[in-house]
Amino acid sequence: MAAVEEWPSEAEAALLEVVRDGTDLILRFSGVWVTATVGPRDAGLSALDSAGTAKAVLDLSAVERLDTAGAWLVHRTRQQLAERGLEVSLAGVEPARQALLQKIEQRQPCPEPPPRPGAVASILSDLGKATVETGETVREVIGFLGATVVVLFRSLARPKRLRGTSLVYHLEKTGLDALPIVGLLAFLIGVVLAYQGSDQLARFGAEIFTVNLVGVAVLREMGVLITAIIVAGRSGSAFTAQIGTMRVNQEVDAMSTIGLDPVEVLVLPRVLALMIALPLLTFYANIMGLLGGAVMATVVLDIDLVTFARQLRDAVELSTFWVGMIKAPIFAFVIALIGCYEGLKVSSNAESVGLRTTRAVVEAIFLVIVLDALFSVFYSVIGI
Repeated sequence: MAAVEEWPSEAEAALLEVVRDGTDLILRFSGVWVTATVGPRDAGLSALDSAGTAKAVLDLSAVERLDTAGAWLVHRTRQQLAERGLEVSLAGVEPARQALLQKIEQRQPCPEPPPRPGAVASILSDLGKATVETGETVREVIGFLGATVVVLFRSLARPKRLRGTSLVYHLEKTGLDALPIVGLLAFLIGVVLAYQGSDQLARFGAEIFTVNLVGVAVLREMGVLITAIIVAGRSGSAFTAQIGTMRVNQEVDAMSTIGLDPVEVLVLPRVLALMIALPLLTFYANIMGLLGGAVMATVVLDIDLVTFARQLRDAVELSTFWVGMIKAPIFAFVIALIGCYEGLKVSSNAESVGLRTTRAVVEAIFLVIVLDALFSVFYSVIGI
C-alpha cells in the first residue's frame, strides 16, 4: 500500500502532495505556482527527504498557472534530486510550460564578480586610464587645432566666407558684456597689490616703490592673467554650452548634412571674436588695475595722482606693457579652441553638456596658467 504524505496548504494557493511508493517518489504540484505564492514552498522543497528512493516524478498536470518563479522552483527541485542520484522525470507538462522550463534550463549563470584589486593596483589602474585618456585628448585637440587653422587661413584667403554678423554678435557677448566684471576685479586686484605692497615696503621706508610694484605686476602679469581666467570661466563655458546644446538637438549633424562646415560656422567666429575682445579687455583691465592701485596709494600712502603717474612713468617702459598684451590673443585662441572642442565632443544627453562645460573651464584655465609660466620663463631667458 502506497504511503501518502500531504503538506498542509493553509491559505497558500501553491499546493504540493508528496507520494512515496516503494522506491519511487512522486511530487504532485497543483494550484497556482506564481511569484506571489511559491515563497512558502521554497524552504520545504529544499529540505525534501528523498532517502530510500531511486526514482522521482514531478507531476505538473494539476497546476493551474505557472510563471518564471514557479518554473525555476520546479527546475531547482529537479536538479537537487538529480544531484542526490535519483532518476528524475516530468509528467503532465503542457507544451507551453515545457517551453518555459526549457528556457529556465538554458539560462546563463551570473558570472562571478572579478576580485577587487588592492589599493596600489587600483591607484595604478586609475593612473593608467587617466594617462591614456589625456593622451587621446591631446591628440584630438591637436587635430582640432589643425582643422581650425586650415579653416582660418581659408577664410582669410576668401574674406566673403567670414560671417560678419556672427563675429559681431560674439564680439559683443565676449567683450562688451564682460566689461563690468573684468573692470571690477581688475580694480580690486590693483587695490590689493597696492595695500599689500605698501604694508611690506613701509618697513624699509620705500612706500613710493609701491607704484613700481603695482605697475609692473598689473601690466606684465595680473591684468592679462585675471582677464583670461575670467573669460575662460565666462565665455569659454558659454561656447561649450552653446555648441553642446546644438549637438544634443542634432543641429550640428543637420548642418553637416546640408554641406556646412561646423568649424567654419560655429568655431571660427567665436575664435576670431575672442582674439579681438581679449586684448581690448586686457588693456581695459590694465587701466582699471592701475586706477585701483592709484586710489589705494592715495588713501593709504598720501601719494597724489600726479606723483603716482610720474613714478609710474619712471617705473615701467613700453616693453612692460607689450609683454602682457602679447599674451592676450594667444590666451584667447586657446580658450576659444578648448571651449569649442569640448562643445563638439558633447554626446546626445544633457548630462554631457554639464560635464563638458566643466572640463572646458578647467582645461582652459590650466592651459592659460601653463602658457603664462612658459612666457615668464621665455621673457626671463631673453632678458625682457
